[in-house]
Amino acid sequence: MKILVTGSTGLVGTALVKALAKDGHTVCRLMRSESQTSSANKDGFDVAWNPATGELGGAGVGPDAVVNLAGASIAGGRWTKERKALLRTSRIDTTQALIKALAKMNARPRVLVSASAIGIYGDRGDEMLTEESKPGTDFLAGLTREWEAEALKAEALGIRVVLARFGIILARHGGALAKMLLPFKLGAGGRLGSGKQWMSWVALEDVVEVLRLAIENGAVRGAVNVVAPNTVQNSEFTKVLAKTLHRPSLFPAPVFALRLALGEMADALLLSSQRVKPQRLRQLGYLFSQPELVPALTTLLART
Repeated sequence: MKILVTGSTGLVGTALVKALAKDGHTVCRLMRSESQTSSANKDGFDVAWNPATGELGGAGVGPDAVVNLAGASIAGGRWTKERKALLRTSRIDTTQALIKALAKMNARPRVLVSASAIGIYGDRGDEMLTEESKPGTDFLAGLTREWEAEALKAEALGIRVVLARFGIILARHGGALAKMLLPFKLGAGGRLGSGKQWMSWVALEDVVEVLRLAIENGAVRGAVNVVAPNTVQNSEFTKVLAKTLHRPSLFPAPVFALRLALGEMADALLLSSQRVKPQRLRQLGYLFSQPELVPALTTLLART
């Protein structure tokens, strides 16, 4: 298949492009002109595109599938007014431009797999959340609702749309886990706040497999929670992480300190509780490579 990918240089995009190229697909990485490399490499080709206008280079015409992973990092900086604007434009405006580009194609893709996040559910305590659960009301939930709404407009073009709601992605390098490692390695790690908040995590290798499933299986459409089946509370996660690193977990981070350091972002990303289940993946019979936290962290940290 010919597959277009936005956000191809991020944690998920890099791993996905590599896997798709290995499978023999023709992978076109949609890149701003200033970001393009001088030539193609073994993991695909750079295709010029302008997210502001939706203009797409000729090599990107006629794809079988599109994977939209574009978006500035949610944890990339304190949520100032300017940062929130960037988070919005990098997701919503970019997705709008992508849909416009697809609408102009005579031969349209069969499927659009668009990134989303479990942040859509907001802070829900111990409530069990599935794809049918109502959205939350905070900034991140609102941003994600708008993001998904833009992607779903591709359905009017006859394109199957899958909304991949990512949980906390664990990878050997990059992402949330990399940011957690340093304090624990220094023996200064511990739970965040009360530690009672649920963490819905997923290994990067499962993220890649779920995206491949979404591309290839015509039965997959709509929202899909991309999380492992065994969520854990923050206190358990930090305990397991410390034990895996052979370090103590003695220094909890108090709520007031997290809010002082990170502002609104602390509540949304570190203190909110989302007990999310992969109901749709279970219905599809998907078997996780890493369904349990202990072996997942053991495997990941053994490679670092």
